[in-house]
Amino acid sequence: MTDTLAVPADARELPGADALRESLTSMLDRAAAAGADAAEASLSASRSLSVSVRDRHRESLEYEGDRTAAVTVYRGRASGSASTTDLTPTGLAAALDQALTIARFTEPDAYAGLADAALMARGWPDLGLYNPWALTPAAAQDQALAVEAAALDTDRRIVQTDGATVATQDAISAYGNSHGFIGIERASRHAASCTAIARDTAGRMQREIAFSQARRAEQLFAPAEIGRLAADRALARLGSRAVPTLTAPVLFTPRVARSLWGHLFGAISGGTLYRNASFLKDRLDQRIAVPGVTLRQVPHRRHGLASTGFDDDGVATVERDLVAAGVLRSYLLSAYSARRLGLASTGNAGGIFNIDVAPGDADFDALVAGMGRGLVVTELMGQGVNLVNGDYSRGAAGWWVENGALAYPVENATVAGNLADMYNGIAALGNDVEYQSAVRTPSVVIDRMTIAGQ
Repeated sequence: MTDTLAVPADARELPGADALRESLTSMLDRAAAAGADAAEASLSASRSLSVSVRDRHRESLEYEGDRTAAVTVYRGRASGSASTTDLTPTGLAAALDQALTIARFTEPDAYAGLADAALMARGWPDLGLYNPWALTPAAAQDQALAVEAAALDTDRRIVQTDGATVATQDAISAYGNSHGFIGIERASRHAASCTAIARDTAGRMQREIAFSQARRAEQLFAPAEIGRLAADRALARLGSRAVPTLTAPVLFTPRVARSLWGHLFGAISGGTLYRNASFLKDRLDQRIAVPGVTLRQVPHRRHGLASTGFDDDGVATVERDLVAAGVLRSYLLSAYSARRLGLASTGNAGGIFNIDVAPGDADFDALVAGMGRGLVVTELMGQGVNLVNGDYSRGAAGWWVENGALAYPVENATVAGNLADMYNGIAALGNDVEYQSAVRTPSVVIDRMTIAGQ
């Protein structure tokens, strides 16, 4: 194979910070000259290499380059937005002209406009986000083959894989507005994964995945570790069966516990709140979970997967508790949603920026022992979550627990409850935090949920 790919030069090289700054400044100046009261624009570019293998042979090799620009102009409270993939001066000028035209014909929105100038980020630490990996296609293929080989060689019951992939991406992004703010961040992200398929003597098959991601390549799990983990997880699911229908404790392992907190973030996000579509509306500074629950945003973590010095409005990001000892301390608000709610921006335009869930003292075995009888969930399926009333129902797979010990693997189960009751019914948090995620959480045990099976 060759390490040289027939791709355009602009897909291999990223624009520099100075070039993006110049483009932003030019667009904002031109918007002002055209009569806009205010404007904001963002530019981004990325390049990625991804190699996938299957059955010990290369299946795909992809080298991608992406360019995106977006601009919004304001005339009073009327606004116009346009986007383009053409980052040349001509392309950016055309997008700006389109936004200016749209602004002339849109209805005013009393809540539209830039975030307050006083909230703009004025400086942030070096977050260590850019750590390029000098990975050639040949080296990426070798690593992916090593990942898959580790899975296939774990046990003869691992009959095949759905593939193993090694990927790396570099990106640069810039945001600027008429307050004079311009923020530029360059970042890298690397990943490796494998999905293993196990088959028992009766021909029944199970599949499972293992995944590793990091800002620095040296922080990835070793290829052999990823492959073996995928295989071990698939093997553990052989012999899965249905569970009885009952009410019992449910343990969410870290990789699925993240979704529990994701529903919380959705319920306290500005768009959900001002649309009156959240069961946590008007619950600020009230208890929404057991006292042992604390969630802290850590946006300036070095090498963090969701670290940033500013949000999508240019507002400074701040380390703070979202939930402290079970009490809701902060919503997640952009400038627009904050105005709709009569509040101030929290610097969360674009989402959350690294969340730490405070762990408990018990390890996984102790959590299982404390359950007595119940379900350990390692995989969730479906989207049966209603943030308006908190109703929760999702398909699940994992392990049945009897007498405080893992008894047998489970499939085709359903776990159901209400998020408000679930957060207030957290019986224990583990000490088994998974760190390769923007949401660092331990296992979570809910005291009572409806489990549907047979």
